Amino acid sequence: MAMRKNGSSPDGSTGDMPPEEFRAAGREAVDWVAEYLAEVEKYPVLAQVRPGQLRGALPDAAPEQGEPMEQILDDFREVVLPGVTHWNHPSFHGYFAVTGSGPGILGELLTAALNVNAMVWRSSPAGTELEEHTLDWLRDLLGLPEAFEGVINDTASHSSLYALAAAREEAYPEAREVGLAGSPRGRIYASREAHSSIEKAALTLGLGREGVRKVEADDQFRMNPEALREALEEDRSRGIRPVAVVATVGTTSTSSADPVAELAEVAEEWGLWLHVDCAYAGASAMVPELRVHFRGWERADSVVFNPHKWLFTPVDCSVLYCRRPEALERAFSLTPEYLRTREQGTARNLMDYGVALGRRFRALKLWFVLRYFGAEGIRSRIREHVRLARLFAEWVEEDPDWELVAPVPFSTVVFRYASPELDGEEQDPANEELLEKVNGTGEAFLSHTRLRGRISLRLSIGNLRTREKHLTRTWELLRRSATEVVGQTASRLG
Repeated sequence: MAMRKNGSSPDGSTGDMPPEEFRAAGREAVDWVAEYLAEVEKYPVLAQVRPGQLRGALPDAAPEQGEPMEQILDDFREVVLPGVTHWNHPSFHGYFAVTGSGPGILGELLTAALNVNAMVWRSSPAGTELEEHTLDWLRDLLGLPEAFEGVINDTASHSSLYALAAAREEAYPEAREVGLAGSPRGRIYASREAHSSIEKAALTLGLGREGVRKVEADDQFRMNPEALREALEEDRSRGIRPVAVVATVGTTSTSSADPVAELAEVAEEWGLWLHVDCAYAGASAMVPELRVHFRGWERADSVVFNPHKWLFTPVDCSVLYCRRPEALERAFSLTPEYLRTREQGTARNLMDYGVALGRRFRALKLWFVLRYFGAEGIRSRIREHVRLARLFAEWVEEDPDWELVAPVPFSTVVFRYASPELDGEEQDPANEELLEKVNGTGEAFLSHTRLRGRISLRLSIGNLRTREKHLTRTWELLRRSATEVVGQTASRLG
């Protein structure tokens, strides 16, 4: 029976949108997506709105009666879209640039249509087994040993939390039943350049912020193995129980790579869990000449890698590989009677590897991406992003007014404006101001960080549509904005 455009049926029945109406709206939505991906450059990268502007354009209350899909799609275009910062834009260079690719988007569409919950094998055999198989493919492409078993989570923050929960399970086996009260203080060791999610994991696991010791890094922002040893010795003498070592390959601020092989030696000496965070850079391990940065990661107990960063898969999709999956299962397995099935013990239940019971069919979009691009197609695209980053770094190094702040092992460039026309105290405000000017143009978007106490700019490349012309334009905007900032500074001082 056809439904009215306002969502109610003529006879008052309570069914879903009828197929013919879905087809019409679906075609319109898919056509819009195809046009958006083809013409995304017509939008400003950074949303040109003020805080509260979108909410002010929306009704105070939800509609009492259903509204036509045409009106909903119109409001999406006219109200929601202006408040979008376009991560799919080729000149989005902030944080870690990403791509929600065509095949990944189609996989996401089918995932939403199936709407399965792969909590136990029976609730979605395909959701469980396609995840296992796709992650085996990916593991082999990355060059990790077969001992690593994978599971998909939403983000690296949760993947790292779960890995460190397994580490806590090993360090405090009594905690599962009685908690940490009365136990010796525990500590996780990570570089000063490690992601903030490691501290959040410590908070969540009951170790507190003091439960993370930030180990000194070298002049290339890599964790110092000797400093790690010294930290472990000092803490042991104070009665603190070491729990885990976290190494990072592709740190957030600089994309530096910790010396994983050397850190693995220390972790093995102390019998500690080694977790490797390569949420951003992990995809590059598929490229033979870049795998050198991952030397030693095969000795880790767990590895996190986000396909939604540099593997062209729509957010969210984070892979946690574990060489000791039984420890991960011990940390989380808890099966009430209503979730027991006859397949238990012969089939894997994904709910046993994290907090979430509900598990989306995230493997489907990743499977689409791997099949559509193929291993060589992915490698060629990653190589191009690395080439573009090194080209941009050359431009920075060749200009006496700019300086490269960190090495460029992957596709992220960290740099700053350091003109001799500005004294030391003026440089940080100048970099902040020129960043705002560039982002305010809507033509490009970059982010920043603070290294050795100074503001630095970050340009990340990871979008399938980014070409050399986009970097050329961004470089022009940066230099033009720098000139304007210097002129304004001179006027104020003059």
